[in-house]
Amino acid sequence: MSPLRLVWPSAELLPSYIAALERGWSPETQRPEARFDELERVARDPDGFLALLVDPEGAGPPIRLPDGSFVPRLPGYRKWMWDDEFSGSISLRWQPGTTDLPPHCLGHIGYSVVPWKRRLGYATRALALLLPDARDLGLPFVEITTDEVNVASQRVITSSGGELLERFSGPANRGGSPMLRYRIRL
Repeated sequence: MSPLRLVWPSAELLPSYIAALERGWSPETQRPEARFDELERVARDPDGFLALLVDPEGAGPPIRLPDGSFVPRLPGYRKWMWDDEFSGSISLRWQPGTTDLPPHCLGHIGYSVVPWKRRLGYATRALALLLPDARDLGLPFVEITTDEVNVASQRVITSSGGELLERFSGPANRGGSPMLRYRIRL
């Protein structure tokens, strides 16, 4: 197994991404069924799917929220964790000219490692590799949220300098469960 690195999504690497989805991994930790949406989008338009994963202008179509409403797409992108095969993804999103995020967006960074490669330090390494990107965008900090019961994710965040900002109730579409918001100063 080669060392973990972050790569841009590409047609060449897409079969490994599809295999992870088919094996049960989901890019949305709170919505395991999101993997079926991803598989459908890939099957329908692979090039369009890949293009929406890297949208630093936020030029793609609006995002549909769980309540059926639509909101403008934020600038952002996903990179894939790679160690000879797809191992997970990490995303960065932002609003130009501000550190604020709209209420429907819980944090600047989200990540998910495939279950069969958890506990190998991949999320910690991916976060460390992505933080310079956020700094290069001019962000003085990033905020990351996690469920209060997700101790592994809390360790990932604190190992990168995350400081606990607040405990809060998650949105209704996530069950209203207790969550934590961390800030990592860049």
